[in-house]
Amino acid sequence: MLTGDASAFVAFARALPADLGPACARGAFLVTPEGFALAAQSAEDNRYMDLSRRVDPQRALAQHRALQRALSETLPTVAFAGRADTPDAVFPNNVFATARVGGAGRAILGHMRHAVRRREAERADIVGFFRDVLGYALHDLRAQPGICELTGSLVIDRARGIGFCGLSERCDETGAAAMHAAFGLRATLMFALAPGEYHANVVMSALAGRALAIAPDGFADPAVPAALARLYPHTVTLSREEKTGFAGNCIALSETRVWMSEAAADALVPATRRAFEVAGFALATVPLDEIEKAGGSLRCCVGEIF
Repeated sequence: MLTGDASAFVAFARALPADLGPACARGAFLVTPEGFALAAQSAEDNRYMDLSRRVDPQRALAQHRALQRALSETLPTVAFAGRADTPDAVFPNNVFATARVGGAGRAILGHMRHAVRRREAERADIVGFFRDVLGYALHDLRAQPGICELTGSLVIDRARGIGFCGLSERCDETGAAAMHAAFGLRATLMFALAPGEYHANVVMSALAGRALAIAPDGFADPAVPAALARLYPHTVTLSREEKTGFAGNCIALSETRVWMSEAAADALVPATRRAFEVAGFALATVPLDEIEKAGGSLRCCVGEIF
């Protein structure tokens, strides 16, 4: 099912068993902020960026190293060196993603809107890691006509095989259909993001197949988040302020822990913290405020290996 009807999607998805695969990744990959800078092209449609702010590349690199150390305590985490000509490469999950389709590993390359991001997919080392080292089949979406920025635009519940695709300048319906097929999903809901929002993973996150963190004001149609709240036993509703602090850009890398930036956690009110606890998640945080100047946060930094 590939649909824009939230009620029909929820009715279909609720009947699906959580048997398509593990809910959480078995590994993670990062790209370090070498030569860290703000990309003017990306700022055209990312309101979380402010080109007037100065960035400190060394501080960004130190925070990123701390992120890798912290994540490696939960799952194997590899890092590729960044390059100065790809300043947004610190957010690799938009360009590279993995899936298991029919039991086989698949590496997916996204079709990025901006040229500065499209250069990232040309890196032979990252592509070779998935294809030649892990033995994953390459599924290249760059030549198809739709724009699709992978797990930035598409939030996935891996256990059920369902996707939540936010439409914006960074993803259109053609791109959504291409991702639906590439990830081997059973059902995908397409919905318009609110004006000013660029990626679905900033306004929502599916957590270990049993909970949803969601910021209703990030959706153009309030009926969509209301419908999605019926899909899981636990829904963590985020306010505008919590979303602006990047609390929606969180990720569950285990059944019991949700990762987000230190600034995102600081934005949470007590009731929201309690909602994560009730859903069975402890919060794990690292400071990423230097990297967040580039318009993304912790989940954007993490590529998942399934």
